[in-house]
Amino acid sequence: MTTNHPNLEADGDLPDRSGADGPATRTTHARGALGRPLLGLVAVVLVAANLRVAVTSLGAVLDQARTDLAMSTFATSTAATLPVVCFGGVALATPWLIRRVGAKPGLALALGLLLAGQLFRVAGGETALLAGTFVACAGIAAGNVLIPVIVKIEFPARVGEVTGAYSAAMSAGAAIGAAATVPAGDAVGGWRGGLASWSVLAAVTLAIWLPQTRRSVAPAEPRAPATAMMRSPVAWAVTLLFATQSVLAFVVMAWLPTIYLDAGFPPDRAGTLLAVALLVGVPVYFVVPVLAARLRRQGALGAGMTAVQIVGLTGLLLRPESVPWLWAMLIGIGGGVFPLTLALFSMRTRTATETATLSAMAQSAGYLLAALGPFTIGVLRDVTGSWTTPLSLLIAICLVQAALSFSAGKRRLVGNPATPATSRHPADQKPSDGPTP
Repeated sequence: MTTNHPNLEADGDLPDRSGADGPATRTTHARGALGRPLLGLVAVVLVAANLRVAVTSLGAVLDQARTDLAMSTFATSTAATLPVVCFGGVALATPWLIRRVGAKPGLALALGLLLAGQLFRVAGGETALLAGTFVACAGIAAGNVLIPVIVKIEFPARVGEVTGAYSAAMSAGAAIGAAATVPAGDAVGGWRGGLASWSVLAAVTLAIWLPQTRRSVAPAEPRAPATAMMRSPVAWAVTLLFATQSVLAFVVMAWLPTIYLDAGFPPDRAGTLLAVALLVGVPVYFVVPVLAARLRRQGALGAGMTAVQIVGLTGLLLRPESVPWLWAMLIGIGGGVFPLTLALFSMRTRTATETATLSAMAQSAGYLLAALGPFTIGVLRDVTGSWTTPLSLLIAICLVQAALSFSAGKRRLVGNPATPATSRHPADQKPSDGPTP
């Protein structure tokens, strides 16, 4: 299979047209060939760090913003729910964006939207906050889909390592955004300054990413229609796996501190326990895709992390006051199914266009279902008056997730259920049917 793609330009493999390169010139070219992928990796990691910090930073100061702007309960709830709904809705349009402008310019546009939204949401009142959050999250949603595509294009033989690096950056960004926004706001003038401070990171990332777009060429791969992807059992297995982990992740982020509060912990300690669950994900998020890329099948890896999460949830259900740090850590380790699904976007597809279509399909369905998760768990808590039923439901979702892990982890590629993924690295997989891009 050839590697031509809208944004693919093999680093260091361009033909020599001069015919007169001496040793010094060849040395310079070799250094450039090594430097460009490294700069590309740094840029991808920086982009990933932006993809959660804008969300968790808002959650950290939402109470302050609500008081300052006299926001209604409806507006506050909308601000809290808007990111995940936007992630699901905008993801559907991202393959179209890739076809129109290419993956790398598309990511530059996504970063521009993120930057503009971060600045606009602190420039006015309630309407500006909601509109700016929508624009910023639209940029994040496009970035969520585009990053796996760019990894497939630029690092086809290093999908596991690069996915691990950018997944860890996303986890770290989420934790830092939650922990540092309030102190930053105290230093620079309140919640508006705290939120606006993250626009500096977005601006720097955009400046670093823009040179990457200069190495983009015209589209060359055939389209991967969404209708064809939706007929693939492999695609649905990955999509449903992404959906279950999304529901679990957003429920944990929304309700874990409240569970600890109801168990008698003070607010500061309850918040710290959520930070523990997020921070433990940093090394886990890095290691999991690396392991996944080296395994012939990934089902046991996903099911094993899910089992760890079940132990943590069971501990919360039966003895939340006993070893609370352990329960938080186990739940955080269980969240490693998220980077596993990100790696599967590339490992279960032949081309970057297929990766884009699968990524959009899985993230759209997954995030839209995840939007219902925190709401449903909150309703169950209010109706039953305890956390027994909500936590039991989460454990049941984990059991479904374990089964889906084995289905999504089989060595198959989208488009032909009978075709095994015959190598450990997606770059080495060969198509068995259909046109060669």
